[in-house]
Amino acid sequence: MKIDVLTTCSRKAGGLFYSVRWLSRALHAKGCYPTIRSPEDEFSQKDMAVWEPLPVELYSSSGPLQFSRELRASLASSTPDLIHLHGIWMDNQWAAMQCQKKNGTPVVVSPRGMLDPWAVKNSAWKKKIVEVLFAKKALREATCIHALCQSEVESIRAYGLKNPIAMIPNGVELPMIGKKENTGSRQLLFLGRIHPKKGISELLDAWSKTSNNWKLLIAGWDDGGHETNLRAKAEKLGLENVEFVGPQYGAEKEQLLRSVDAFILPSFSEGLPMSVLEAWSYELPVVITDFCNLPEAFEADAAIRVEPEKDSIFHGLETLTSMPASELEVMGKAGRKLVEDKFSWQMIAENMHKVYAWCLHKGEPPACMEFVDG
Repeated sequence: MKIDVLTTCSRKAGGLFYSVRWLSRALHAKGCYPTIRSPEDEFSQKDMAVWEPLPVELYSSSGPLQFSRELRASLASSTPDLIHLHGIWMDNQWAAMQCQKKNGTPVVVSPRGMLDPWAVKNSAWKKKIVEVLFAKKALREATCIHALCQSEVESIRAYGLKNPIAMIPNGVELPMIGKKENTGSRQLLFLGRIHPKKGISELLDAWSKTSNNWKLLIAGWDDGGHETNLRAKAEKLGLENVEFVGPQYGAEKEQLLRSVDAFILPSFSEGLPMSVLEAWSYELPVVITDFCNLPEAFEADAAIRVEPEKDSIFHGLETLTSMPASELEVMGKAGRKLVEDKFSWQMIAENMHKVYAWCLHKGEPPACMEFVDG
């Protein structure tokens, strides 16, 4: 089965840089042959190596939607059995639809949280233009839409789409758990894009009210120049126990996850965040919102629930920082078990492979798919 995977292959894709790569590798092990097609950016040449053994084809693009004639030519010459698009609102969505109409190629679309209400409202006027140009039509004509969780299924339906939906979560690779590095003081980690939807500003407000001896580390790449304002805010609030540590990848990220004591993501909008799954894989207790779409976290006592506003985050922080080390350890182990039981790539790839087969041959749909009656 020959699959063209349309995504961004570099670290600029955020969580997709990991989830799409691991999914594609797991599918490769099951007899699929994914080719990764990605717009070229300042990091793509350096980051291509981590996709091995998968082939990566870079193409040139221009403008805010990354329009590319080169992508269209490569899709026409590659004649894939199926196209899997990760993310929407960009030109590759249009190109996939054109290939679908011309050649009858099935298209699976993974919105990756981009149809959640907060995400749709963010830069709404720009998305309305793209919606009219091609985005909504392309979504309606997709053979199948892939949702990461039940909340995303509901968002897809609320957007007015009646396509078949396959609900398959993200996964994560499980690291070996070794002895935790001793840093001298307890540390709480935020790891992700530096963007307003992540709730970092509200986190700083809440952190300014706490009286613990923990240190807050904010790690991630600056998406849109927001870090400057956050640094200024931290300085204005007199937060000497906050450190911005920049983007973390590979061995640096692994070392960071092994050195901290807990993780926080007070987000307004997510699909299913890779960063939380990664934190759990290192047995870290987490503080998250319902918008992280991991209700099983609270059922398994693997997380502290907060709302993305300063008072709720403050109370969550107070709960976390007052917990003895033994309770933090139990919470972290509960998270690790969740990952082992529900978010393994082998199981995820098996379901996605069945979805691909249904898109190509129809027949009996896999259990992970749902349809609108009539």
